[in-house]
Amino acid sequence: MIGPDYQPLRWIAPEHLPRTLRILLENALRHGTASDVLANWVPGATGEIEVYPSRVFLHDTNGVPVLADLAAMRDAMVELGGDPARVDPLVPAELVVDHSVIADVFGRPDAMQRNVELEYRRNGERYRFLRWGQQAFEQLKVVPPGAGIMHQVNLEKLARVVEVRDGKAFPDLCLGTDSHTTMVNGLGVLGWGIGGIEAEAALLGQSVSMVIPKVVGVRLVGALPAGSTATDLVLTITERLRAHGVVGKLVEFHGPALADLPVPDRATIANMSPEFGSTVAWFPIDERTLDYLRFTGRDHVDLVENYAKEQGLWHDTTKILYDEELVIDLAEVVPSIAGPNRPNQRIALTEVAHDKSSGEGLSDDSVVIAAITSCTNTSNPSVMVAAGLVAKKAVELGLETKPWVKTTLSPGSKVVMDYYAAAGLTPYLEKLGFHLAGFGCMTCIGASGGLADGVTEVVKSNNLSVAAVLSGNRNFESRIQPDVRQNYLASPPLVVAYALAGRLGIDLTAEPIADGVYLKDLWPTQAEIDAVIQSALRPEMFTAAYADVFAGDARWRGLEVDDSTTYPWEDDSTYLRRPPYLEAKVPSDLKNARALVRLGDSVTTDHLSPAGAIPPDSMAGRYLRELGVKELNTYASRRGNHLVMMRGAFANLRLRNQLVDREGGYTTKDGELMSVYDAAEAYKSQNTPVVVVAGKDYGTGSSRDWAAKGPALLGVRAVLAQSFERIHRSNLVGMGILPLEFAASEGDDLTGEHPIDITLGDDGFATVESGGRRYRLRIRLDTPRESEYYRHGGVLPYVLQRLKAGDL
Repeated sequence: MIGPDYQPLRWIAPEHLPRTLRILLENALRHGTASDVLANWVPGATGEIEVYPSRVFLHDTNGVPVLADLAAMRDAMVELGGDPARVDPLVPAELVVDHSVIADVFGRPDAMQRNVELEYRRNGERYRFLRWGQQAFEQLKVVPPGAGIMHQVNLEKLARVVEVRDGKAFPDLCLGTDSHTTMVNGLGVLGWGIGGIEAEAALLGQSVSMVIPKVVGVRLVGALPAGSTATDLVLTITERLRAHGVVGKLVEFHGPALADLPVPDRATIANMSPEFGSTVAWFPIDERTLDYLRFTGRDHVDLVENYAKEQGLWHDTTKILYDEELVIDLAEVVPSIAGPNRPNQRIALTEVAHDKSSGEGLSDDSVVIAAITSCTNTSNPSVMVAAGLVAKKAVELGLETKPWVKTTLSPGSKVVMDYYAAAGLTPYLEKLGFHLAGFGCMTCIGASGGLADGVTEVVKSNNLSVAAVLSGNRNFESRIQPDVRQNYLASPPLVVAYALAGRLGIDLTAEPIADGVYLKDLWPTQAEIDAVIQSALRPEMFTAAYADVFAGDARWRGLEVDDSTTYPWEDDSTYLRRPPYLEAKVPSDLKNARALVRLGDSVTTDHLSPAGAIPPDSMAGRYLRELGVKELNTYASRRGNHLVMMRGAFANLRLRNQLVDREGGYTTKDGELMSVYDAAEAYKSQNTPVVVVAGKDYGTGSSRDWAAKGPALLGVRAVLAQSFERIHRSNLVGMGILPLEFAASEGDDLTGEHPIDITLGDDGFATVESGGRRYRLRIRLDTPRESEYYRHGGVLPYVLQRLKAGDL
């Protein structure tokens, strides 16, 4: 605890400074990097700041390549004659294994057990590697499979809110290799997603360099009307803020509605920060925060309260100035879903029905996946209990889910199943096919497994546009399941309702779901939901669930682990290969470059590097099958093997490359249609540089470093886009790829059909010439640190050179 001589840091900034910037100012002062601009901030101020996280947070599919890169750096240190142990995290790191379990088995009592068995069979090598990393790197802790989803584990257990080290207290500043790290913003923790490349630098003591972001104050007023859920609220906020434009900005919530907005509702909103594009979606600390900390078994609640009040982080009525301000009235929220392929495409439930499906048998707009999944909503007892009560009433009225609907339940915490059992709701969910499939991301990350028996064949033979309804945060094309073209985000109780209806072409607010039963007959009142929560959810459930969270089960503890300082790479491994990213590349002008792909607006990192199942006939699938691999698994599970992942770059089945007239990972070279991978290899053999040309919001979605690593391995030297999403632009720089941004309203006529010349200027701009046209693009190296990274060919060569020179 804090020593008796501890004195809190007194703010030197004006009282109007946004609370998120106060945390960044404290961080800067504590690390000796204080900026006059930040210390004397006024709306509109600009300048560079450096951020040092108190901890780095990872999951397994991003964590494996992070550890692989660190292991490769240890090898490089040996080759340079240095001590490999010098490559070791300098800040605490936590890794949660939650992204590898697949919902292969469903709708049966042993679904979870069988899915876990399959998980270990597929991922044993990766898990042994993670256990090696846990013993090889001193400050790395691993939460083994089966504990829950990383962000829910963070919210319910790992988040400190206020850290105490060496007798000093300071804010818990958490940077994670998943864009939904922002979920912990709901607890008053400042944290956001970074790419795995940035995470490696942060682990090795490098600051995260950034321009002082604009802060958007969002004042929440009113209260949710009866029948509306936290999910409906977050979909409304996502629509509003994406339309307003908050990319790269800090969103800071405040206002009178917070008094009645519990932490689970705040966390649901904060989790979706990447979906509206902001860096964070932060909630201040107040009595609701303290209530949640007490309920989940934290033992330093008084410290959090005292620190927050001393340091100006407590929610009160003090006037704060923001760069921009918005007001959102909770009373205007109506039941909604979002889709078919973007989280901000909110549709009021009354407007969902359309005239495409009769509901008789399997047809267009049939719902073939109904998944209660993802940390976004399964962290929220209110909507989860609502789902259980809808199931209970449906069973009591004799309703059944449709046979073509795959139903899964994959919560992000064991606590969910504890309060379901205590409330007696589990049997009703299971009666409708919502058996526990596992504790992990599963459907939300695209690990949804196959469809119900016979459904895939019907979908393919009839070219049907069927749908998934899930309580997740992402619904991009081809993300959820390869044969499902439409994906809709919905609250858990609506997931149950659509499983019963089996189709989208129904007005759930006016038409019967079945046999004269309407949604209003199934929907619980808030009083019913609150009564179940009061009786069934208890603090000891959290204490028990996380009592020994780092230990793992017998399978985990039984994995054989090599105790060497450097990792013994296996030449025939199809999961783990030594990464080839350490060779420095010298920046230069590009002459006669060719566009590998020409993409449109809102291209996601899922398009650039898919995470779901590897199709057998894809370039990655063919490569693995040629090696004799029978179980292809997912792209996410093979991120430790660059030979697979570079073949998966631009391989999304729904990618639309404007250079060719078909979907998928195809392009054209010299008039010949071929895969993007084959074209890239051909350009390499000719020493022809390649670039990517794209529209607005390039790189939205997950903080997926492979969306930059893959293109880098294909030889992409620059990305020319009309605008970039924050994390992906940073990842490009981290891999030595130059991000170039068109001036407003320019770039549509750069078709990519002609050779491209790029000349770098000393004024922060590049001249681009192609097809007789000339453009002036801004070089998006936003800070001096990013310029250093680019000059060295990326983060890893930069850090390795500093290690070699003894600077780290």
